[in-house]
Amino acid sequence: MNIGQRIDRSYGELSPQEQRAADFILDHLSDLAVYSGTELAQRSGVSKATVSRLFRRLGFENAQEVREHARSLRSSGVPVGGVAPGASADLSAHLVREVENLRRCLDALGPERLEQATSLLVRSRSVTVAGFRNSYALALHLRSQLSQSRAGVQLAPQPGQTLAEEFAERDARDVLVLFGFRRRPAGFGRLIAGVAARGVPIVLIGDPSARRYAEFATVWIECPIDRCRRSTATPAR
Repeated sequence: MNIGQRIDRSYGELSPQEQRAADFILDHLSDLAVYSGTELAQRSGVSKATVSRLFRRLGFENAQEVREHARSLRSSGVPVGGVAPGASADLSAHLVREVENLRRCLDALGPERLEQATSLLVRSRSVTVAGFRNSYALALHLRSQLSQSRAGVQLAPQPGQTLAEEFAERDARDVLVLFGFRRRPAGFGRLIAGVAARGVPIVLIGDPSARRYAEFATVWIECPIDRCRRSTATPAR
């Protein structure tokens, strides 16, 4: 596996500081070959020791091995978005990967878990949908769809409200649908733990890196997001 895939597989087991360094690496995969361990630590705002621990967790001996790994990715492509005009083969590969991701998600979901999530959405007094950063658009879309089939659906937080105010009167009769795709804000863990402590059922939907928060959820829905690697070869003329 390349370093991006290794991070995706182990993200939920990383410490918060290691996750911070991992987030920086994922955002700068194309430049990884030129960064030293010290530079990665400085740019991600963590200690050099944290970066070294992260590399070892990912199966690398040191920063030099990571740079060599990154240089090898440059010749075969790295997992970043975008394709060259007319690159139909690359688009087909993305389609195959997305279909496989959906299959894995449905296999893991199963009828019982889907029924449990559906029951919560139908029978609860109210439904609060929340998502931050990349997850906000998903939360907004789900709120719109659910509002067409039942009353008492809202997006949190509302303008001028805090999350604490949104959940002050929520209890076991309500439900929170929380999207937790990377990257998540620093207070995500406190939010889900606090809501769970109030007895509010939670449907958590996220990529594998959100698995560490599944203990707080009534229903955990894992969505694989494996990506294709973009080819960097020059098309034949």
